[in-house]
This record gives sequence, C-alpha cells and structure tokens, in this order.
Amino acid sequence: MNTAIQTFLLVFASIFPVVNPPGSALVFLGLTTGAAPGIRRILARRIAINSFFVLVCAFLLGALVLKFYGISIPILRVAGGFIVAVAGWKLLNEGSQKELDIPADSVSKESPLLDQAFYPLTLPLTTGPGSIAVVISIALSRATFADPRQELLFVIASLAAIAVIVVCIWFCFAYAERLQNMLGKGGTDIATRLSAFILFCLGLQILWSGGNELLRSVFSPGSVPSLP
Repeated sequence: MNTAIQTFLLVFASIFPVVNPPGSALVFLGLTTGAAPGIRRILARRIAINSFFVLVCAFLLGALVLKFYGISIPILRVAGGFIVAVAGWKLLNEGSQKELDIPADSVSKESPLLDQAFYPLTLPLTTGPGSIAVVISIALSRATFADPRQELLFVIASLAAIAVIVVCIWFCFAYAERLQNMLGKGGTDIATRLSAFILFCLGLQILWSGGNELLRSVFSPGSVPSLP
C-alpha cells in the first residue's frame, strides 16, 4: 500500500505541474471569450474526457507508437513545443479581448468552439507534448519491475493519478468564469496575458529541451568522426 501511495504521489507530482490546470484555465478563458457559460461547461467536460484518453493512451501505448513510427521523444518535444509556442504567441497578441464584441447568447451549441475541444484545447494546450513525454517516460519505468504484481500496482496507481489530474482539469475549466468574475475585466486580461506569456515560454522550453537532446546526439563524441 505504501508503494502504491508513493507511486501515486510521484506520478501526480510529475504530471500536474506540466499540465497546470489552473494556468491552462486562464488560457481557456482567453480562447473562449464570448462563449456562454453552458458552452464552456460542455467544453470543460469534453476536454477532461479527451485529456484522460490522451494521457492513458500515452501511458499504455505511447512508447509502442513512437517506436512503430520511428519518432523519438526529442522530436516529439520539438514539434509540440513549436505548436505550444505559436499558440501562446497568438493568445499573447490577442489577449482576453478576443471576440469581446460577440454577445454570449449568440454562441450556440453548434458553435465552432465545440469543434476545437480536442485540437487545440486538449492537444496541445492542455495535455501537450510536455505531459505526453513525461507520461511516456513514467511508463518506460514499468520495465524495471520483475514482479508482475508490483507492475500491476504501479499501473493502477499511475492511472489513478491521471484520473485525479483529469478531475482537476474539469474543475478548473468548468468554473473558470468564476475566476473571471472575481478578477474583473482588467484583471482577467492581465492574468490571461501572463498565462499566455508563460505558455509561450513553456513552448520554447519544450522546444529547446528536445532540440538540445537532438544537438547532443549529433555532436556527441561518438557521432563525430575522428580526424586522421
């Protein structure tokens, strides 16, 4: 039981800061400005469900998929980091005033926002390449267990941690408008721009992390031919 609790806390502490549900909720607010509260609740539920499947699939099948297509984790980080950085830069320029002149009641359930529940609101803004890379790295540690019962316990504890993170995503996104009401128009704009800047920096960090690993693999001593 102690091992399961330690695994749960380790997985939760590794994934939660990367997903960052409170910070992502502010970005979610900025991208859904003008949407009715009901639309936001529907989006929050869909994003939470999508995030659960993305993280679980990454945990159970991520390493196998990357190996099948010959994609390395550094390449995943470079591509995903670029997408996250572009999204952060776009939101940073637009701010929380995006589509402010659109009445909330004019956004129906057929709104194009619902079509964005998976991309880009789930992937890469909520569960992006950073969280996927972390989950895959955690899943690779399954090979260290010799006892099948310990491996099963590790998997169950990891899935439980993912489930708790998904609940946090739903809660933060579903009640993001309360934070907006508390901060006010000006405070929300400032918080959104700060979150967008953090998102932009996070994308650059993910991109640099993957690029750094690629450069080290190219210029490592073993890969550079020796001079005659």
